[in-house]
Amino acid sequence: MFSYIVKRLGQSLLTVAIVIVSVFLLLRLMPKNGYFTREDYVSLDKEARTAYLRNLGVLDDPFTQFSRFMSGLAKGDLGRSITVYPRSPVLEVIRDKAPYSLWFGLAALALSMGLGLGLGILMARYKDSIVDGLGTLYVTIVRAIPSLIWLFFIQQWVTALLGWPMLFYEDRPISWILPTISLALSGIAWYAIWLRRFMVDEENRDYVKFATAKGLARGRVMRGHILRNALVPLVQYFPQQVLLTIAGSLLIESIYSIPGMGGLLVNAIRQQDNPLVQALVLLYAVLGVAGVFLGDLLMALVDPRIRLADARTKGGEA
Repeated sequence: MFSYIVKRLGQSLLTVAIVIVSVFLLLRLMPKNGYFTREDYVSLDKEARTAYLRNLGVLDDPFTQFSRFMSGLAKGDLGRSITVYPRSPVLEVIRDKAPYSLWFGLAALALSMGLGLGLGILMARYKDSIVDGLGTLYVTIVRAIPSLIWLFFIQQWVTALLGWPMLFYEDRPISWILPTISLALSGIAWYAIWLRRFMVDEENRDYVKFATAKGLARGRVMRGHILRNALVPLVQYFPQQVLLTIAGSLLIESIYSIPGMGGLLVNAIRQQDNPLVQALVLLYAVLGVAGVFLGDLLMALVDPRIRLADARTKGGEA
């Protein structure tokens, strides 16, 4: 088990290192206009712009720039925003935006897990019935149609029918409901279809047939055997889902004008704010890699077959 953790940790750190280098190099290939506000670029002549870039260190060789970047990263300094929030420290900008993404993300995660797992259980319990058919129809619509289409449809339809605000307002709690639901819809479909699949697979296994042959009630078999084992593969993705909620949703936050980190990344890319883009992309990457790593560890803890496989491997080597 210890060797497995060390191996996965090493792979995760290597992935983060590759992401850091890739993001750094790619942004250095971007036009240098991203290091100026529009007003500064127009007002400064060519010599002044060159002097400004040299003062920022952008004109140094890549190795010097990367060494400076890693030194700042180790100190928790990711630079300053240039065009989106001129001269503001990037970490302060992210700190101000993170609570919005975190709140909506956790609320949507709780909603998607509760409704999605419940729908998946019903679809598996009443397989091939109208409940299963309606659930499959919902999953098909959400996953087959581009999300931007049905999100705009929901926004316009609910706004017209219920009179709810179309955009997010911090002082109007009713405007928080629609973004949360919109953010949870894909998660509901994902949890439902995968839990149904795993439960149907477990239902066809020999131990379930044996338990049924012993006379155990179907409800007890579903809860004590099928559901418990079907949840094991899903456990792997829980930490990743939780961590990525911190990063926010690019699409949802842009549609509803939520001042979170998802919309911040869109604005940073649009305005070529290279330091801010760099910091946000690294944050997304680190959270994603950390989620996968924690998911693998959680999977190893809840599934004894992983530990047994590791023990058999050691026994064979001995």
